[in-house]
This record gives sequence, C-alpha cells and structure tokens, in this order.
Amino acid sequence: MDMEKEKRVRKFDSVLSVIHMIFILFVVGLLVYLFFIQVVDIKNYRARAKNQRVGRVFSMRGDIFDRNGIKLATDKVFSDIYAHPADYDKTPEELARILAPILKVPQKSLLEKLKKNNSVITLAKDVDKNITRDVRKLGLREISFGRKNIREYPQGLLAAHVLGFYNFDADIASGVEFTAKDRLEQVNNSASYQKTRDGKIIYDFGTDPVATTINPKGQNITLTIDAAIQHVCEKELTKMVKDRDALRGTVIVMNPRTGEILAYAVAPTYDPNNFKKANPMHLKNWTLTDVFPPGSTFKIITLASAFELGKIDENTKVLDTGKMKVGDWEIQNYDYESRPYPGEITLQYLLEHSSNIGSVKVAETMSSKEFYDMLKKFGFGTKSGIDLPGESSGLLPAVQNWDKSMHASMSYGYGTSISTMQFVSAVSALANGGVRVTPHIIKYGEDEAKKKIKRVQVISPETARRVTKLLADSVNNGKSNLKLPSYNVAAKTGTSRKPKENGKGYTDELYTSTIGYFPASDPQILIFVMIDRARGGGVWGNTIAGPVFYEVATQTARILNLKPDKEPEPAPKKPAPKKRS
Repeated sequence: MDMEKEKRVRKFDSVLSVIHMIFILFVVGLLVYLFFIQVVDIKNYRARAKNQRVGRVFSMRGDIFDRNGIKLATDKVFSDIYAHPADYDKTPEELARILAPILKVPQKSLLEKLKKNNSVITLAKDVDKNITRDVRKLGLREISFGRKNIREYPQGLLAAHVLGFYNFDADIASGVEFTAKDRLEQVNNSASYQKTRDGKIIYDFGTDPVATTINPKGQNITLTIDAAIQHVCEKELTKMVKDRDALRGTVIVMNPRTGEILAYAVAPTYDPNNFKKANPMHLKNWTLTDVFPPGSTFKIITLASAFELGKIDENTKVLDTGKMKVGDWEIQNYDYESRPYPGEITLQYLLEHSSNIGSVKVAETMSSKEFYDMLKKFGFGTKSGIDLPGESSGLLPAVQNWDKSMHASMSYGYGTSISTMQFVSAVSALANGGVRVTPHIIKYGEDEAKKKIKRVQVISPETARRVTKLLADSVNNGKSNLKLPSYNVAAKTGTSRKPKENGKGYTDELYTSTIGYFPASDPQILIFVMIDRARGGGVWGNTIAGPVFYEVATQTARILNLKPDKEPEPAPKKPAPKKRS
C-alpha cells in the first residue's frame, strides 16, 4: 500500500510540474506577445487605433491683405452635418420636422435620410456658418458637425499670380500662399481633439470642450501690393494684350528705395477661386521662370557700367557708322535705312535713337572681364531674391566663353537672357543712388527685414545721377511717348526677337518692353512693361509697351499723389480778338 501511495504521489508531482511548466511558458509567451505589441510592432497597432478614431487639428490659415488693408485672401469655413441613429432621442419624424426648415430641404426627403439603417447619416454638406449656428442652438445629441476650410479670394482675379492658390485637400500652394505658408499656418493655440469614425468627439481629461467649437487661425500677412495700382496695371495690360493679340505680358511697379513691389500684373491670368479649372500655362508665373533677351533696354546697363569704370563721361562721343561687322556677325541700327551714317554721336543721341553701333562702341571701351564683372554686380546670372517661388537665375555666359561677337551683342541686350524681376532689380539701382534693394512682395517687420532684404552698392551715386539725367533728357528732348506732363521720366524702350526653341537663332516674333522711373529728380516709382509676341503693324517697344507704361505711370502718380518735378508746358496763346471797325 505504501509503495502504491508513493507511486501516486510521484505521478501527481510530475503532472503538477508539467502544469507548472506550461503555466510558466504561457506567462513567458504572454510577456513576449505584449512586448511585440507594445514595443516591436507598436506602429502597426497605433495605425489600427487611428483607423478607429480620427485625430483632428482644426485651424484656419491667416488672411492676406494689401498694403492698405484690403483683404485679398481668407478662409471660409463650411460644415457637414451628420445624424447618429444610435443616439436618437427624438423620432426621425420629429427631427425631420425640426431640421428641414433650417437646412432648407424638403421634409419628406430629409425623413428618408434619417430612417436609413446606417451608423452615420450625412444630412447636409458644405453648409455655411449661419445654418451651422442655428442647428447647434437646438442642442440635439444625435447631431454632429464636421468642419472644413475653403480658401477664398474676395477680389477675384486681382493679383492672382502674386497670391497664388492653396489646395486644402492636397496641401499644394503657389505664390505667396506657398512662400508664406509657415506664417499663414502658425497657430499658437490650435484646437486639438479626436473623433470616432462616426464623427463623435472623444472627450478625455485633456479635451477642452470650448476648443472644439472655435476656429484657431494662423498669422495674417500684409503685402506691399497696392490694390488700386494693381487694378490699373491689370486693366491696361489686359487691354493691350487683347488689342494686339499678344501671347502674354507683364507690368511691374516698384518703389526702388525700399524694394517694395506695388503692383505685379501677369497676363494671361486665372481666378484663384477656381484654380482647378485653370489652364496649367495660366497658373505658371512665367515672368519668374522664363527668360528673354532684353534688347535695347539693356543699353542702360552698358552705359552705367562704362560710366562706373571711368571709361566715358557726359561729354563722350562715339562714331556711329550705322552698321559694322564684328567677327562673323554684321550689326546695324534699326533705323539704318533712314540714318545710314549718323557719324559722331552723343550719349544722349545714343539713347534717344537707340543706337546699336553706339552701344557696341561704348562696350568696346571695357574689357570682357570688366563688363562681365559689372553685370554680375547688377545681379545678372543670379536670382533677385524676390519672395515668390520659381525664380530663374537667368543666363549670363561665363566670361571665358565670350568672344568679340558676344561682347558686342551683350551691349545691346542679345548676349544674355534675363527674368523680368532680375531686370527690375538691376535698373532699380540707378533709381536709388546706385543701391540695389532686394525686391519683395511681403511686408516684413524690422527684425525680419534685416534678414530678408539686402542692400548692395552696385554703382556710385554719381554714376546713377549721370545715367538718370541722360535718360530723362533723351525722353524730354525727343518725340518719346513716355513723356509725362508733370514729371521728368528716366526711361528706355526696347524690342528684341524671340529665340528659337532649340536655342539656335531667332524667330520673327518680338518682345517689346519699356522700363523707367520717375520723378527723375527724386525717383519713387519704377515701372517695367513687357509684351510678348504682339501682332499687327508697328510692333516696337515705344508703340506696344510704351502706351501701357504711360497710362500706368500717369494713374500711379495720381493714386500716390506724387509731387511733380517738372514745370507744365505753357499753353499756346490764343490770338487776340480782332477789333471791330
């Protein structure tokens, strides 16, 4: 008996040991499993958790204003309204009767929705704040709201390429909406909360019930743009592009002292409220991405460079033979047929008659290295630094690649290709005592301006004064249509042929441009106009871009109430009435 009892005890102990071992293995397995869940595979389980609840950080982008406080861009908040059958305190019939008048839908169709066997029922989408407010006042537990933003541009097409657009769904932006994205979305106290998949807010100890009902907002942005001047530019540009069946065009108005862009018109344009329907070519700000040969307007830079290097002065004369051969290229003046041999010409004559030969002769006073270094100082071959996306650096050939032909053609605007903003920046130095200021579209505070806006002394104040006087005299003494009755205008027109797409040679299509600033005695406004591929007879800088420049200058002076620096020309005297005999 004792042996049999002892055998049973040993058998029990062995079974107990096996059970104990199984239990230990179970615990170890459970710990390993929990380790994998909470440490190794935590991302997978977090993702699964997020599928069961929706994290939400709701905030509105800041508004964008022009320099005078006119709102150019803002967020409009809409709501989607949902019903939750599991939480019905009222019957579907009662809910339909209460909600139909507010939602402005037929009671019968609303009732059909409310009777659906869904966990969440969408009652209305994209309702405005007034309807949302009225529904909230009812305090219905079975109703929830989903908020969403839509970017709105109250002024329509105005400054579309400056503002750009913002797509909330894809988080894609252009223009200022892109460059100022961080500021526009910088919210100090955002409403952060989570929802279940059926749209109910998950309240925990960290949830602020008030925060779920407010709309936190990013920082507002003020632009340097003046909406009134912008409107003038767009109106005059659109009219010329349409009248002359041009491909495209631009008008830029800048304060050369500060670098502030007062207007920036681009045609063709688009409505940022409906950017999804816009032609992709219209969405692109080609004035920054594309480059063009500046043509005769570049003669301003050639003269300024030679002045700064001490190669010429106000009394310099050059021999204009009407045409000449440099290397394998023959160069001639545009008016060679009417003025085949001008002879010794002054610098004022060079500008007034836009002499290509005269410009080449001035460029020949400089070595290629000297000329190239001056062009680099003016900012060619580098970005202007404007606070808009997509700017090109332009094309300035390295000086070691210059030959005699390139050196000569560079003097009258065919050796380089530039962006519009590069040229505006370069010429602004002449209007600002030789100092080039970074062009910008956003108003910055004092500290931020020190980082964003650079001032570069390109030429001496004396050189800037000399070139400005020559330009103003060439306008006043000639038959220029840029002449303003109350202001001395320092300006130059230009016409250049469009390069072929393969980069070899030129087409018969033309760029026409005008750049200038005034009052010449105290420059405060710089205007650049460029029209691409105008059609019809008489396609020149002074016939296409010139009239746009004149209208924009006249109306800008009126809007800003600029002080005249020119005595008005006396009206012709009327003949004395004859005495009756």
